[in-house]
Amino acid sequence: MKTTTRLVACAATLAIASGGLLGCTKPASGGAPAAPAAAADEVTASAIGPNPTEAMLTASRGPYATGSQRGNGSGFASGTVYYPTDTSLGRLGAMVIVPGFLSAESSIQWWGPRIASHGFVVMTIGTNTVTDFPPSRASQQNAALRWLTTQSPLASRIDSTRLAAGGWSMGGGGSLDAARSNPDIKVVVPMAPWNPGSRYAYSKPTFILSCASDSVAGNSANSNVFYSSLTGEKAQLTISGSHFCPTTPNATAARYVVAWLKRFLDNDERYSSFVCTPRTSYRNTCPV
Repeated sequence: MKTTTRLVACAATLAIASGGLLGCTKPASGGAPAAPAAAADEVTASAIGPNPTEAMLTASRGPYATGSQRGNGSGFASGTVYYPTDTSLGRLGAMVIVPGFLSAESSIQWWGPRIASHGFVVMTIGTNTVTDFPPSRASQQNAALRWLTTQSPLASRIDSTRLAAGGWSMGGGGSLDAARSNPDIKVVVPMAPWNPGSRYAYSKPTFILSCASDSVAGNSANSNVFYSSLTGEKAQLTISGSHFCPTTPNATAARYVVAWLKRFLDNDERYSSFVCTPRTSYRNTCPV
């Protein structure tokens, strides 16, 4: 069940204490909200699904059963669309994920049902050629997002104001490029991204997944540089493994990616503490 409430952004600092979230000022007597300490814009918080738990985020599937179907449109290679079968959830955020250089859709396909089972429409795609560089992958990702939100059988279930771009390796570099050129992309999830020499000075919430032993998209020339250049909410999680670390199921990586999408694509403040949970090799702009 989807519930939407209008909230005034808290002026108090959010802090994590024993796994709990501290922050908002209490209502004043008489039921009216207390005035914030500083001026704040009104935000919309949307709670989709059950209250989050660590067990729910690290499980191999989220709370929703998923279906899938193949999809093919203009400007990108075919892909697979994953979606919750529960049609009572209202309009959902949507994401397109792109593979890396010389790699097929199958290399990133596990992310589709994993993320969709938490209440998103997710499309994993191939690329027109496996040698396409990041700018071409960005163009294809944007084409897939347009098809997904306007022509796909799932279009009526998607909120086109809540779109995300993700990808691995050159697909990760492409997702960063796609977000720079497409104002409809609100959240970015590059995984072991490769696009050396690039900077991304935009404020869109961006979660970077890095591999500790990456000798292909070395973090010092890619992920670390991208993280430093971003100006908005951002996080970088480094997990063990080679450049291929995002291509096999990883509970820690999925837990943080899903929490990031729920917090910033769904605007669900219940996930703030999960986004901010401290961990070795995890840096972020918390508190959010």
